[in-house]
Amino acid sequence: MNPRDAAPPPTDRSLECAHRVPERKHSRALKIVLVITASFMVVEFVAGRIANSLALLSDAGHMLTDVAALTLALFAAWIAQRPATPDKTFGYLRLEILAALVNGAALFVVAGVIVWDAVGRLADPPAVEPRILFGVASAGLAVNIVAAWLLHSGRGESLNIRGVYLHVLGDLLGSIGAMAAGAIILLTGWMLADPVISVGIALLILVGAWRLVRESVDVLLEATPRHIALGEVERLIATVPGVRDVHDLHVWTLTSGVVAMSGHAIVTDPAGGQRVLEAVQERMAGLGIHHVTMQIERNQLDPCLPGKDRLL
Repeated sequence: MNPRDAAPPPTDRSLECAHRVPERKHSRALKIVLVITASFMVVEFVAGRIANSLALLSDAGHMLTDVAALTLALFAAWIAQRPATPDKTFGYLRLEILAALVNGAALFVVAGVIVWDAVGRLADPPAVEPRILFGVASAGLAVNIVAAWLLHSGRGESLNIRGVYLHVLGDLLGSIGAMAAGAIILLTGWMLADPVISVGIALLILVGAWRLVRESVDVLLEATPRHIALGEVERLIATVPGVRDVHDLHVWTLTSGVVAMSGHAIVTDPAGGQRVLEAVQERMAGLGIHHVTMQIERNQLDPCLPGKDRLL
């Protein structure tokens, strides 16, 4: 017999209330950025081939990953809004974190390809047409400024959007670098400016990529959020009147903007458990923790032992 059939499934209402997904407000901005990025990517690739510029070609390649990142981000944001089910009681919240992790990993690949190509050009720098390089890079800068402006307010909403925002910032830096390379070559004829600046851009991309991957992995490992001190959480619960001890405390992020906490509290009077729970929920809300699960106990229990033997 399937264990799922042994008992009636939870109601849709209980699942909806337990794990409500925060509404994402920047899907329209993502769609606009996707259109303008995909359009200019083609322009930049063609111009890079004509000008024989690695800076332009690498920026066009980065824009290609932007298109993939934007598509993935839109898909993840859409599917994350699907409601929880008896099979997936947290719904699809973590897909946004997975999308952010993939986008961060893609940034590492982009930076590696840029550095690889640049090293080859350092040994034998080809001739570059600086006027085309500077002109197209200037247009690319304008496009990336618009894209960054559209996504700027949403970068703190979720790691998913921050991943796309970092892709766009990488493009913006690439455009500035390509403009600088074009200007240097035009004024001095120093062809090494193109690969040297490309390496600098790649290193800046790596910094943002590392932070994004680190934060995504922290969420997937259910690490304590960086803005919350576990000791402060324990202190706030332990000082609730009627609480004698706090143990087995965990704080983690379900997805961006959704922080959860679970723990056990030993109380002096189990009859006052409801009052303790309400006080704990109020104090956790002050820390931005709104999904709170507390087990009220008269004595500490050992979760590894069965039945009455669990009493310590």
